[in-house]
Amino acid sequence: MMNQLNLFSNAGVRALVAGALLLALTAIACGGAAPAAQAEPITVEVTRVVEQPGPEVTREVQVEVTRIVEHPGAEVTREVPVEVTRVVREFAPNDDPGELIIYSGRSESLVDPIIQQFKGATGIDVRVKYAGTAALAATLLEEGANSPADVFYAQDPGGLAAVSEMMTELPTDIIEMTPEWARSAEGHWVGVTGRARVVVYGTDQLSEDDLPNDLWGFTEPEWKGRVGWAPTNGSFQAMVTALRRGWGEERAEEWLRAMIANDVKIYPKNTPQVAAAAAGEIDVGLVNHYYLYRFIAEEGEDFAARNAHLRGAGPGSIVLVSGAGILETADNPENAEAFIRFLLSSVGQQYFAGQTFEYPMVEGVRPSVLLTPLAEIEQPEITLADLSDLAGTQALLQKTGALP
Repeated sequence: MMNQLNLFSNAGVRALVAGALLLALTAIACGGAAPAAQAEPITVEVTRVVEQPGPEVTREVQVEVTRIVEHPGAEVTREVPVEVTRVVREFAPNDDPGELIIYSGRSESLVDPIIQQFKGATGIDVRVKYAGTAALAATLLEEGANSPADVFYAQDPGGLAAVSEMMTELPTDIIEMTPEWARSAEGHWVGVTGRARVVVYGTDQLSEDDLPNDLWGFTEPEWKGRVGWAPTNGSFQAMVTALRRGWGEERAEEWLRAMIANDVKIYPKNTPQVAAAAAGEIDVGLVNHYYLYRFIAEEGEDFAARNAHLRGAGPGSIVLVSGAGILETADNPENAEAFIRFLLSSVGQQYFAGQTFEYPMVEGVRPSVLLTPLAEIEQPEITLADLSDLAGTQALLQKTGALP
């Protein structure tokens, strides 16, 4: 019965609402074109929507429809859940919802809130092993059929593709929740959120027009000592895998060596690169798009860094996904399916859109208005399934000295 239910805790929804309202206010603040009086939210109606996530439970959700005028003559309607009727699962007194073991290549600070919502809604005993996506993929390959993991929740498609053969085919209804480009061709994993590779640049030093069209431009002498990267980061390694596919092995190696010769600055992860760009320690960093918006949310619009999507439709502008799949050897497959459905539910997708500023993968869930629409990003013609050779990328990074 558990895998048929998509239940929500009041506390989780209140957290989601707070994020959604904060996002709406941020959007108003960023718009700047409409007079202040027009930008104030006006509640125009409240409707009660009845959803049926499964044949056994009816969930009643109140939706407050708020009308926001962002620009003169343009209306944008936001639907913000304000209250959810608590649903008590109809288990027999001795029923045990069981457990779920997740190997998470996503950081605890990002995904623990949504995991806790799932745990609170279902009563499932969730245990999470956190580590880097590449490290967990290597662990899974080493553990093989003896792995205790039920779900691999990865930061990037490279890690998922590396262990795809260890995963079972997902149910059709889960697969079809996501766009075709954002999932395994064999149905072994699905994308949960979109994560665009960008250049973050310090606005005190540069404008977007000062940036090259593609990553190769940063090998020029004028960029010596001005660029940062995080070679141990899973998304960076997925991007290098895309370089190998798009440019070929020889040119990808040449780029890595040229960047090192150009005194690229090394960081442990993406967040300090964004901070360094704003502080003027570097001029640009090679990161995922959403880190910037967390800084802006905390420090305001005066934060001295912005993102740019490279214009050359090269691997440096690829949109990656975080994603999840179920191990063939999972002891708790029904709970694993329930978890992935929860990540792809409107609650899960709105959490990522509103709280982590990632692109939702499910139709009907709006991304943050701060983000460049996916359709406007000039991406390379590389499929996520092409990013499976994580081991080859790590070997190349070690060969060139980018990794110890």
